[in-house]
Amino acid sequence: MALNSAFSWFIRQRMYNIELVRSMPVDVQRSVFSHLIAHGRQTEFGVEHHFGEITCLRDFQRQVPIRTYDDIKPWIDRSRAGESDVLWPGKTQWFAKSSGTTAERSKFLPITKDALKTCHFKAGKDLLALYCNQRPAAELYDGKHLVLGGSSALEGTRKGSYTGDLSAILIRNLPFWVESRRTPNRRIALMPDWEKKVDAMARATMKEDVRILAGIPSWMLVIVKRVLEHSGADSLSEVWPNLQLFMHGGVSFTPYRNEFESLIGATKHPVDFLESHNASEGLFGMQDRLDEDDLLMMLDYGIYFEFVPMSEWKSESPIALELRELEIGVEYALVISTNAGLWRYALGDVIRVTGLHPFRMQVSGRVHSCINAFGEELMVHQAERAVAEASALSGASVRDYTAAPVFMSAERTGGHEWLIEFAQPPQGGLDLFVECLDASLQRQNSDYAAKRTGNLAMEYPVVQAVPVGTFDQWLKSKGKWGGQHKVLRLSGDRNMLKEVLLAKQWIERSQLLHQEVPDEPSK
Repeated sequence: MALNSAFSWFIRQRMYNIELVRSMPVDVQRSVFSHLIAHGRQTEFGVEHHFGEITCLRDFQRQVPIRTYDDIKPWIDRSRAGESDVLWPGKTQWFAKSSGTTAERSKFLPITKDALKTCHFKAGKDLLALYCNQRPAAELYDGKHLVLGGSSALEGTRKGSYTGDLSAILIRNLPFWVESRRTPNRRIALMPDWEKKVDAMARATMKEDVRILAGIPSWMLVIVKRVLEHSGADSLSEVWPNLQLFMHGGVSFTPYRNEFESLIGATKHPVDFLESHNASEGLFGMQDRLDEDDLLMMLDYGIYFEFVPMSEWKSESPIALELRELEIGVEYALVISTNAGLWRYALGDVIRVTGLHPFRMQVSGRVHSCINAFGEELMVHQAERAVAEASALSGASVRDYTAAPVFMSAERTGGHEWLIEFAQPPQGGLDLFVECLDASLQRQNSDYAAKRTGNLAMEYPVVQAVPVGTFDQWLKSKGKWGGQHKVLRLSGDRNMLKEVLLAKQWIERSQLLHQEVPDEPSK
């Protein structure tokens, strides 16, 4: 109890800074911009782009174009090779290996000491501060925190740099007060074999007094189900009676909420869910109100934000706005400059602004994760809501899904095809689920509804229920099996959908081979 009181006091000291973000957001961001430019002048990137001549944002935008990873990769490669003062002052030692949801090859994103201190670790404290501020009686620190990370340990190079999952970098650098509360131990947390790691994590944590879960929802489900399997318990409240908080991010929590609530079961106090918008590049927002589903933009983490309206995204020279120019309800692609040395970096994430002063947002999806084959402009947040509503109305629980267009041909009208892996099949049947899915999409998206009118431009959606394990098999086939990888929800082409269908066939053949052969009839 004494330890819990001390940690709660320590964490709540961050609330003063969070209130500055809420009350003076534009000033906070301008201070970050000035700090970044001052340090950028000391780098080779800054010299080449004339940072010494930058006096305002417009100068910066004129001299530094918006860049993708491929554009900035030559500079990152030089940093990885051991050069100093390339993108950020000094030598960058850590590089987070990330493939996101779409890339076929790995990206290596710089993680500087400044980024670790003022972004990643500060964000961890802020999540807990915001929670304790709303739940002052919470007793989190007398127990353990189950933190689910990736599945690759750090790999060193002869030049003295290290690459690996962001979680491995964070674990290597955790403050002592965090390390003492984390479970499982470092050996298990960094096991490279994910299937062995799941089993080891479950066995190591099921007898601990776990009070916080942290990780991507889809992979945390794998862990907690294995915990229930090994413990023989019917609910997590039996295994971890003091569980109070699940901190999640990476994918929308909406499709997973019902299943988590069911697995947790009846508790002596409510278990809260707290969302953050984070990536290897940094943390950008976190839920500061437990009864709302949007996120407070975190503006003092050494990250300067620019916002490209989605209507501008594909133009040759897109207009990028600053914070004070945003409008509620509009969707923007994020462009970031960071104290890890990413300059006007196109993150790929799309957000929708939900509030001004303080600035709040919801994550809409990715710039390439949408379907617009027929002018329907279907976004991920609409798909997530439709899947959640269809699940609730049909008594289903969805673990994973993806959707892609069915293009028009001489024989048929186009439409959408969905592959859905159900944790709990629809009690009212798949037809009811599809009907609810289509109805929800039409309510949310007027363009989709117009194209669906009379089945003229788009037919009724085609939905296939795939066997349990299909998406896991697809992830394994892509080398993305582990706790930080995600399934792309919407695709503009059919490449991923075809690959998932191959995984479905593999699962079905495996199930057929493992069926028991019936006894030979007696003569």
